[in-house]
Amino acid sequence: MLPGISAEEARRAALPLEEAWTLPPVAYLSEEIHALERERIFRRCWWPLARVDQLPEPGDYLTMEVLGQPLLVVHGTDGTFRVMSNVCLHRAAVIAEGRGRRRLFTCPYHAWAYDTAGRLVAAPLMDGAADFPPADCRLPQVRTEVWEGFVMANLDPDAPAFAVQARGLAAAFAAYGLADMAVVRTLTYESRWNWKVLVENFMEAYHHIGPHAATFEPAFHARDSEVLGRDEPWAILRMPPAGEAREPGLVGGLDDSQAGVLFAAAAFPHFLFAPHDNGMAWYQIFPHAADRLTLNIHVCTPGFARELADFEQIVEASVAFTDHVHQEDIAANDGVWRGLNAPLTVQGRLSPLEGAVWRLNRWWLREMGALD
Repeated sequence: MLPGISAEEARRAALPLEEAWTLPPVAYLSEEIHALERERIFRRCWWPLARVDQLPEPGDYLTMEVLGQPLLVVHGTDGTFRVMSNVCLHRAAVIAEGRGRRRLFTCPYHAWAYDTAGRLVAAPLMDGAADFPPADCRLPQVRTEVWEGFVMANLDPDAPAFAVQARGLAAAFAAYGLADMAVVRTLTYESRWNWKVLVENFMEAYHHIGPHAATFEPAFHARDSEVLGRDEPWAILRMPPAGEAREPGLVGGLDDSQAGVLFAAAAFPHFLFAPHDNGMAWYQIFPHAADRLTLNIHVCTPGFARELADFEQIVEASVAFTDHVHQEDIAANDGVWRGLNAPLTVQGRLSPLEGAVWRLNRWWLREMGALD
């Protein structure tokens, strides 16, 4: 059993949706549980690190850190997208910072240089070092897949392929052309809550009647929302439009079950994206501690939208609305976090509208070893 979580608390959270309870507060607050999440979930799960449109040319790269590991995400000169260690094989200095375009990555400490596949191609002043063939040296490679335009990485080399477990997700959004979406703006938020607070908020429309009463609720009624899928390691929240049909959006070819609909999709644990008929919002989460995370919201449009005369106005309107709605969510999540830290807080009952939260909770309990 997990530290601080009783068998009864886990049983309650795993009951059928109509009877289910939330996870207990300790699941969010405990640094001991967060440490177990790092080992049992985050080191085994797929992380969306970039979009291919963010690395359009050979040699393009960006850097980031996942679970204490500095990483290079690179569009190789051979056309392959790779994720690899950003730590020099010599004295462990970090090789690159930020983003840019290079054919060689030269360590700033002793000028060892690596190509876009991570192979060592220069090691100055190493003459006389015995049994040192530079050709045998390569930066450690991280398991990488490209899925619908996302560059995905997994620190577990034996993890099941992401594309296999996400077949249903790809099929559900085939008409949206996700692979052709392009990031047009990124909003970054440093947040003082547990990552599950954010994911749960993203995955239910029940709260439209509260924080989003003047934004989402008039357009997407909470009561009309539904969760698609069954027991896959992902969930899709479908939010149909209220009232009369709206004008067609930028994404063409949508059928009646998709036109005007807002979706919120989650590949567990924290790969979140929201396709709609004008583009997509991608919520990229980096948990740092039980009470701290970085969120990047990437606003995306179809690639062709850049050619539209009113492209800048479209982007500015989308960015402003995205930030406004997230500010409403920040206030809501701040309140949840304050409540979770209160000594009298215990498990609560879930609404039937929170089916995606329930599925995430059951998945989490299984991955953490609290359920058979």
